[in-house]
Amino acid sequence: MITRLAPNTLRVVPEQYQGIYVHGTQISAPKTLICLSGQIGVSPVGETREGFEQQCYQAMNNVEALLADAGLGTADILRVIYYVTEAKYLPALSKARQARWNQGNAPAVTTLVVAGLAAPDLLVEIEVTAAR
Repeated sequence: MITRLAPNTLRVVPEQYQGIYVHGTQISAPKTLICLSGQIGVSPVGETREGFEQQCYQAMNNVEALLADAGLGTADILRVIYYVTEAKYLPALSKARQARWNQGNAPAVTTLVVAGLAAPDLLVEIEVTAAR
């Protein structure tokens, strides 16, 4: 069972982030626990998508495919780490998260702006831990 941690001793999560962020998550006796490698905006045929939004949605597609392969869904995500190469992409990342992964079961989230990823044309990477 997944418990979302939001004690009243911490600040209240702003309303616009309540569906996509929680201070922490706890899993009790999971039957399935998966840790996904960082997923990037590369299609199943090896094509790097153009632009941040397309890469972000492709990375999300890749995460969802891996979750489905393990019999899990986005509601089972405990933790997400987003890596973006420029701060200017943060509003687009927030929009994508709201559109795709706002199901009322927010994961613990860390977002980092990094100098670069494994290849110079990559703009976003998404790392996920999920359990049920």
